[in-house]
Amino acid sequence: MNLLEVKNLNTSFQIGVGTVHAVRGISFHVEQGESVGIVGESGSGKSVTMLSVTGLLPDYAEISADAITFDGRDITKLNKRQLRALHGSEIGMIFQDPMTSLNPLFTVENQLTEPLKIHRGMDKKSARARALELLKLVEIPNPEARLKQYPHELSGGLRQRVMIAMAIACEPKMIIADEPTTALDVTIQAQILDLLQSLKRDSNASIIIITHDMGVIASMCSRILVMYGGTICEQGDVREIFYDAKHPYTWGLLNSIPKVHQARGEKLVPIKGTPPDMLQPPAGCPFSPRCRYCMPVCRTYMPPVTQLSETHRVACHLMHPNAPKIGRED
Repeated sequence: MNLLEVKNLNTSFQIGVGTVHAVRGISFHVEQGESVGIVGESGSGKSVTMLSVTGLLPDYAEISADAITFDGRDITKLNKRQLRALHGSEIGMIFQDPMTSLNPLFTVENQLTEPLKIHRGMDKKSARARALELLKLVEIPNPEARLKQYPHELSGGLRQRVMIAMAIACEPKMIIADEPTTALDVTIQAQILDLLQSLKRDSNASIIIITHDMGVIASMCSRILVMYGGTICEQGDVREIFYDAKHPYTWGLLNSIPKVHQARGEKLVPIKGTPPDMLQPPAGCPFSPRCRYCMPVCRTYMPPVTQLSETHRVACHLMHPNAPKIGRED
């Protein structure tokens, strides 16, 4: 059963020099209890996609879609009050930078108990007890003392755990984690990922992880969406993306990962060039200016989506029967 279904989502921003076409006609779904990863370089449209779905973008953002359905309800038809209720109780968001997402003027207790009072109708005593339970659940040491502290008094790892506690406070059906391990050292990263995995097992919540780190995706997700230039260029389950990828951009992401067998001093292989200017996105495939296999048709026409299996889809002209037969180069 699909918990979230998005059809033909487009998001743009009107700025002084023109229109930024951040998301361009993407469609995807998330099943109940599924872990989905959205991966791509900075500026590919990952975060904007999920902020569009949840209605958390500023008023100057222009969002259109054929449908955005969550748990059988069309989100596009909800008013602001109904959206706020949805965010607080059924969709939890773990933002990229907890230092700027947490309010520096309020204690951890204030920030954890407020949504419980608003969305669950708890009194002060019950909300505090639940807040303490949440801090224990996310394995924060000495939780009684932490409740009284302000965000600047916590380490980066503890702030991230508080953000996770806030996201799961009302037992949401879906958790969106935007770069949940950014700026954390590798030990804390592993702990945060283990925590998310255990929360998913215990609650059967769906998790969407937005990241540029393919290693995080491999360990956390069952299915992957690869985004570039505001579009989904490839999607499939973990095995299909890591072992049978078809899009040159996905190959580039995979080839840029450090290998266990890599020789000492051997350099990583970057993707040459820069992401497209979304003020003037390419008429054809957005990756064509950087693609070593680019054909004339790639610069002129957007590639159609080719269905390779029940879960594996790719948008690339190389899938055409008359295109050159090219495989991934390791």
